[in-house]
Amino acid sequence: MGERILILQGHPDPSPERFCRALASAYAQGARGVGHEVREFDLGAIDIPTLRSREEWENGSVPPVFAPLQGHLQWCTHLLFVYPMWLGDLPAHTKAALEHVLRPGVGAPARGHGPNDPRPLSGRSAHVVITMGMPGFFYRWFYRAHSVKSLERNVLRFVGFSPVRHSLVGLAEADAPKHHARWLQKLRVAGEQGR
Repeated sequence: MGERILILQGHPDPSPERFCRALASAYAQGARGVGHEVREFDLGAIDIPTLRSREEWENGSVPPVFAPLQGHLQWCTHLLFVYPMWLGDLPAHTKAALEHVLRPGVGAPARGHGPNDPRPLSGRSAHVVITMGMPGFFYRWFYRAHSVKSLERNVLRFVGFSPVRHSLVGLAEADAPKHHARWLQKLRVAGEQGR
């Protein structure tokens, strides 16, 4: 039996020529080609308001546009999350979406949750794919992949995803067709493997 895979496109720019979109498409082709079920949600296709208070985060209503995404997160057994690195981190648009979707009791543990209580999204794995202008090895070596580690530990693992793996796709905007083709093939294979 195959995986139930959610592909979360985190690039705020809906332009089809973004490399994040090509990577997600390659993954989806690989996954569907071997029988995995795939659903996709594109954050770049929607306007996302920002949250401004803890009260709003804990008790405010989630914008209706996110209801399908919350359903997809409950449905999936594996998450592929693709986004570009902007100023060393998630784009603000993408981070704002996570703050809406991972509300207490839905994504984040409810208030009063103990450290040994089950996490809302336990039993799911995740693969985070980040594109960047610098070489991926340089980000890992010099910057210690700090923002990726924060996302994995403080967001994805916090809500229950485990294991969480990541791929750092450097030189995303370079004129390097062979480099891009290698990454597209890697994502296609990852899709086939459901990881």
